[in-house]
Amino acid sequence: MLLAVFFTFVAVFLLVSALVLAYLRAQESPKAVLKRRLRRMAKTGVDDAMSEDLRSEIIKETPQFERLVTMFRFGRAIGRLLDHAGVSIDLTMFILLVILLPAVSFCGIFLFTHRLIFAVCAALVAAVVPFMFLYFKKARRQDKFTEQLPDALSMISRSLRAGHSLTSAIELVAQESDEPLRDLFKTAYEQQKLGLRITDSLAGMTDRMESIDLRFFVASIELNNDIGGNLSEILDKLAGTIRERLKIKRQVQVITAQGRLSGYILAALPIATFFMFNIMMPGYEDVLFKEKLGSQLLIGAICAQLSGFLWIKKIISIKV
Repeated sequence: MLLAVFFTFVAVFLLVSALVLAYLRAQESPKAVLKRRLRRMAKTGVDDAMSEDLRSEIIKETPQFERLVTMFRFGRAIGRLLDHAGVSIDLTMFILLVILLPAVSFCGIFLFTHRLIFAVCAALVAAVVPFMFLYFKKARRQDKFTEQLPDALSMISRSLRAGHSLTSAIELVAQESDEPLRDLFKTAYEQQKLGLRITDSLAGMTDRMESIDLRFFVASIELNNDIGGNLSEILDKLAGTIRERLKIKRQVQVITAQGRLSGYILAALPIATFFMFNIMMPGYEDVLFKEKLGSQLLIGAICAQLSGFLWIKKIISIKV
């Protein structure tokens, strides 16, 4: 019986994995890439400068389910999160994963343990994991962008001093930089080639990347376009300010390194102790799974452990 349950769970898991991989493979086709780029242009906040024909074509190419989901606030929030994370998964696929992963986890854990509470906990964890992954990718992408931005601003400043136009400087940054900065500036450059003002195309970058430094850069471009001034000097000062802030941020990370290590150790120690007792004395912890009170204590301990870890992380997280 147990063997049949195991093979059933493996078969369902492999089926879901095959469907996900097939969908991702389809998303890499040239037509799918073009559709994503059109939808990305539609989300840049420059709809007023976009022709009605192009807007209607983008809406037509958007899947019906995605149009339905984006009618609600949570759907639009998930779409923005996907854009900020820079992943190639679209909104339809992500919602499918959020539905399938908890369902598979619930069925698998319930078939193995026959405990409803464990199956529900596993389903909740499986539902949260995709969002945690997106927030992790978003944070990594923002940090990398912030590290790249000062050099990009210096490159634009030197290009302006050499007599090049702002659009040529943006093109140079798009060619010479790495991801994620290259993708943002490349999209802005292509948008202005299609007829958008350079200020509008740069303003659209702030919708695809949450960065206060990027907003300062866009604001400086808009102010210079309205009232004039020495743009290269402004960009040099902005680049220097960002570098100093990054320097202070690294110093803060060094100072809080001990607190982060303590949080990781305190989070991993109960898990390691649990598995150590399970290996050294099999059956010693069965009361936590077989008795109702033991299950309640185990769930309470997990909640307390997560609360403590999040509290420590909140304490050592210092914004600069």
